[in-house]
Amino acid sequence: MQNQTELTEFILMGFAHLEDIQLLLFGAFLIIYLLTVLWNTLIIIMAMVDQRLRTPMYFFLGNLSFLDICYTTTTIPQMLAHLLSKRCSITYMGCVLQLYFFFSFLGIECLLLAVMAFDRYVAICHPLRYTLIVNKAICLQLATACWTGGFLNSAVHTVYAFRLPFCGENQIDAFYCDIPPLLKLSCGDVSLNQMLLLYIGLLMAWTPFVSILVSYTYIISTVLKIRSAEGRQKAFSTCSSHLTVVLLYYGSAIFTYSRPISTHSSANARLIPLMYSILTPLLNPIIYTLRNKDVKKAWNRMITNLSKMSFFCIG
Repeated sequence: MQNQTELTEFILMGFAHLEDIQLLLFGAFLIIYLLTVLWNTLIIIMAMVDQRLRTPMYFFLGNLSFLDICYTTTTIPQMLAHLLSKRCSITYMGCVLQLYFFFSFLGIECLLLAVMAFDRYVAICHPLRYTLIVNKAICLQLATACWTGGFLNSAVHTVYAFRLPFCGENQIDAFYCDIPPLLKLSCGDVSLNQMLLLYIGLLMAWTPFVSILVSYTYIISTVLKIRSAEGRQKAFSTCSSHLTVVLLYYGSAIFTYSRPISTHSSANARLIPLMYSILTPLLNPIIYTLRNKDVKKAWNRMITNLSKMSFFCIG
């Protein structure tokens, strides 16, 4: 039996079984990645430049946008390279780093979505106390707690995952280094790792998920009291959009990490993570700014200012 220290690389199977359409997949994922980076970067720039967007909502949305750029960058560029290469390998240390940062961003997004739901709850259900409850200091503390919690959570999982022995088999049934497929490769006892996924998952995934559902329950009950039918329809449209992204993200992530390792099939290992690692970072900037008048006005102001600057430079 080989010791894990003798294992120098892993083979990411990814989409190796889809040789006939790998170029098509490359084009699709490249477009998704570029759009994700572009849209999220625009949100960050607008939130930083436009004084009218210096509010808690856009502070958290800026955090989410930056997070989604980091999130997709940990996996998609390497996946694109593998789609064009016949050898889809990653070094042992590269796998450690990828798993650590990917799992960090996964946990941070779980916490950040809950914080954003809390922000909307206070804004809609307690508008007169909003500036008092969600002030600048609280925003910084909540954002710091999300990022710190995500990195600490990932450190625990990463350390215990790579303390396991790997006995020669190095083919990972995924397009990036993730915990469930790594545990399937180990020839050691993974019961502790499964317990960590379950119990820490209750804190990092289930608790935020339940808090989001509770927040939106109060939000919807408040919206029902709005007398204007147009106001109710607009509020319900916004809430349903947000909840769709939340359910998509949490549903696929919880399904991936809450099941026994033995139930993870190759198809699930490759397809389900696409939902929360690639699709939601693409949808977040669209959903959270859809029909948002403030963002549209900020975008128009930014375009106008850029046009004036270009005209001035040319003149």
